[in-house]
Amino acid sequence: MNRRLKFFLGVMLLICMTIVGGCGGGGDKQQASDSKEKVVLRIGYENNPGEPLDVALNKWKELVAKKSNGQMELELYPSSQLGSKNDLIDQMIVGEPVMTLANGAWYADRGVKDFGIMFAPYLFDNWDQVWKVVGSDWYKEQSAKVEEKGIKIVSNWIYGTRHLALVKPYSQVSDLKGQKIRVPNNTIQVESFKALGIAPTPMPLGEAYTALQQGTIDGLENSLQFLDSAKYGEVVKYVVLDGHIRDLTSWVCGKTFWESLTKEQQDILTSTAEEASKYNSELQDAADKKAMEELKAQGVTIIEPDMAMREQFKQESEGFYSSDAAKDWSPGLREKILNIIKM
Repeated sequence: MNRRLKFFLGVMLLICMTIVGGCGGGGDKQQASDSKEKVVLRIGYENNPGEPLDVALNKWKELVAKKSNGQMELELYPSSQLGSKNDLIDQMIVGEPVMTLANGAWYADRGVKDFGIMFAPYLFDNWDQVWKVVGSDWYKEQSAKVEEKGIKIVSNWIYGTRHLALVKPYSQVSDLKGQKIRVPNNTIQVESFKALGIAPTPMPLGEAYTALQQGTIDGLENSLQFLDSAKYGEVVKYVVLDGHIRDLTSWVCGKTFWESLTKEQQDILTSTAEEASKYNSELQDAADKKAMEELKAQGVTIIEPDMAMREQFKQESEGFYSSDAAKDWSPGLREKILNIIKM
């Protein structure tokens, strides 16, 4: 082999070694850099600063920062600052690092029909029963179906117990017949009140106060906290603690974003979320008690149904289970949920 050929081969070998070494070393550095890159998750929600849910979210934010040693951060955007729920869901599905709230009625309207039973009227008597269902295999199966839609349920929190707030006097369930009650515009809640003989009136919540003043509607339904904070004690005279819905909500993010996290990062989010969820439950209970006293002070009569009246509510709402809201549910779904509750 002549000197020129040896020199040429030596140069080529050196170039190859440099390229291979550079690619390997650079890749390791890039992976190290990526693994240390801070994860920032933006959370958008409708609740206002200072509400129990917002306070509990700030607790979650602190826990995440502490447990991740500052390598993960929750950015909070209350009062719909990041846009509507549907806007955020669209962003999630394409992989954006955003999170918002969703619930059983929302999942049902988007194809996971059986999840709608979580909003069925008078299904749950207390929150312990709700948590039994959340911990069941059935709930895990429904959550997996939501995930097939590109949405990951990260944690379940109490949003509140929903009650009836009325202008007209109330003493028995039949007094509700024909009353026009404002409801959210979803199939489950519309059909729930139809079953009671109520005339459900979907409208934006922001219009309900004026509608009550003008006599366009006879009442609305919502949590005690909302009724108090929005000053509904000025326009309603009676609140019936019927507890027609135990409003469980979920913090959801996009499946693509979730799968981009390491197992350790996923564990940090879920474990701290559960701790914050317990804190939220404590805040919700205290806020409900305070709101009830505030409403009483505004001259609102609080009516707590006895066992007989609760049974009457359940019996009157039986028609819901043969309505359009329940027609696409799996056979025997209601019995399955009731059996879980009894376990």
